[in-house]
Amino acid sequence: MQPVEADLTILEHIENEPDTSQATLAERLGVAVGTVNWHMKRLIQKGYIKVKRAQRRKLKYLITPEGIALRAKLTVDYLQSSLKLYRLVRERSMRVITTLKQIGVNEVRIDGDNEVTEICRLTCLEQGLQITQDPNATLIHIDGLKIFLDEDKK
Repeated sequence: MQPVEADLTILEHIENEPDTSQATLAERLGVAVGTVNWHMKRLIQKGYIKVKRAQRRKLKYLITPEGIALRAKLTVDYLQSSLKLYRLVRERSMRVITTLKQIGVNEVRIDGDNEVTEICRLTCLEQGLQITQDPNATLIHIDGLKIFLDEDKK
């Protein structure tokens, strides 16, 4: 997980649940507690989070005004990045769809199971291409952010 993503997730979580633990954050982020501890120390050192002792062994994390401002900035950056990625996937989908329409294909099968696949599927439907499971249909293959026609099924 990238530091920016971790920072955003940590700040959001602390803002919503100040009594959270590093173990809970680690589970939510899918990382080791030591990794969360490293991020937390950095955010505390920079003044984005304050720590108060709630009980003898229990800490309470408070997001500072600077932390709220950082969370807002990271959220905007995340949204801009997501929209940029969405536009890229749509553009790549449209290139493949244009090629398919030029050769008269109006029914496709899509190989993939992630967000890119879903964007491609919706773009196909929007452009009038039918989605099918027919193994003889033209195959759009998705590998990461790459969208291409399977040459064997064109």
